[in-house]
Amino acid sequence: MCFCTSSGFYPAVWERKELFTLLKTDGAARRGVFYTPHGTVQTPVFMNVGTLAAIKGAVSTRDLEQVGCQVELSNTYHLHVRPGEETVRALGGLHRFMNWPHPILTDSGGFQVFSLAGLRQIREEGVTFHAHTDGHLITMTPERSMEIQAALGSDIAMAFDECVANPSPRDYVLQSVARTERWLVRCKAHMQRLQEEGMRTNPGQMLFGINQGGAYVDMRVENMKRIAELDLPGYAVGGLAVGEPTQVMYEILEHVCPVAPVDKPRYLMGVGTPSNLIEGVARGIDFFDCVMPARNARHGHVFTWEGIRNLNNEKYSRDEEPIEPGCGCPTCQNYSRAYLRHLFRAGESLSGRLATLHNLYFYNNLTRLMREAIENGCFQVFRTQYSEILSRRI
Repeated sequence: MCFCTSSGFYPAVWERKELFTLLKTDGAARRGVFYTPHGTVQTPVFMNVGTLAAIKGAVSTRDLEQVGCQVELSNTYHLHVRPGEETVRALGGLHRFMNWPHPILTDSGGFQVFSLAGLRQIREEGVTFHAHTDGHLITMTPERSMEIQAALGSDIAMAFDECVANPSPRDYVLQSVARTERWLVRCKAHMQRLQEEGMRTNPGQMLFGINQGGAYVDMRVENMKRIAELDLPGYAVGGLAVGEPTQVMYEILEHVCPVAPVDKPRYLMGVGTPSNLIEGVARGIDFFDCVMPARNARHGHVFTWEGIRNLNNEKYSRDEEPIEPGCGCPTCQNYSRAYLRHLFRAGESLSGRLATLHNLYFYNNLTRLMREAIENGCFQVFRTQYSEILSRRI
């Protein structure tokens, strides 16, 4: 099977022995480079979330390039429901479908096991639940998740797992973690079969495992040690920021990161605020994703180096300054706070688009500056200066 396309979105052959290079450390903070079939990823990195192959807020893939996005993230379950993975495969894979020639990560659909809790049944085979669109029955197994992601052609495919709520009973979490470990073994084996059978749209697609264990530190540590033995290209920490206090999340990272493979990237799933990113990097995390910058933008909440602004406030009605003076985003280069407030108050859809562009630029720029701080050996100074202030409401 030929994997080349006329637009060159997928290389016919992609092999690289070393996928991750650790360039510099500053305490536990890490500066690295991750290699994919669609380019290198400079870490720490924030991945911009486009669940349905689009960033909410009318943001195009060209916009993503302009605001410094390195990796786009889409969701396996949602794309399976619509337009369907075989439609995406027939149209050349996800990169070509959305016209994004850079790295893509696809979530496995495992989070829907958590978010659709009232509509699901979890068994050893997998999870059966009703689609949120029309209620039709879906059975998602580790094998099915791998098949869907193989058709989509992402560069990084996430293993199928169960995300439990925090707190959850220890006995249940113990059973869930053991099952998720067995699912991970099945994911790895089935991905290899799909490759051997020529069924992957992207022959260089890589599988990341996911650490689980609820809010139980000992369970988390042992799970990371066991899944590290599978020698996967990368490892995520999942099931956090789902009910536990922030300090509990940080404590878990402080124990899990030291036992994660040093030569593999670490991805903290679904997190979070700018301060969470800084604190995650301080504890050894390399990859992040979160819907927060786009979701908050649609409500007029924008991130700045002085804290969070609410553009709906009356005080901005005649304010001619951009969201943040000196910001390089396309919104701040062209529009005032007064104009943006007018758009929000008038219900114009342009308001969400312009605010989203700013917030995504802020997040991508934040990780860029953290990379520079680590390179220069001054990350702790950066952390002290900004971690707390970025959570402040102006």
